[in-house]
Amino acid sequence: MKPAGIVGIILIAIGIIALAYGGFTYTKREKVIDAGPLQVSADKEHTVPFPPILGGVCLVGGIVLVVVGSRKS
Repeated sequence: MKPAGIVGIILIAIGIIALAYGGFTYTKREKVIDAGPLQVSADKEHTVPFPPILGGVCLVGGIVLVVVGSRKS
């Protein structure tokens, strides 16, 4: 398979994942109090959203690359 086809398949997979999940969440431990031997920490969740337009652009770009890669054989 041509490199354009491989990149196209990867972009299609990224686009589908971005549209399906819409983002990801991670947990970060932060210190609340640090007073000598006493330390208190809290877990805070942070969300990183993926815009739906990004997933759509990746999906369409991947389809175009797969079609173009298959025509140049």
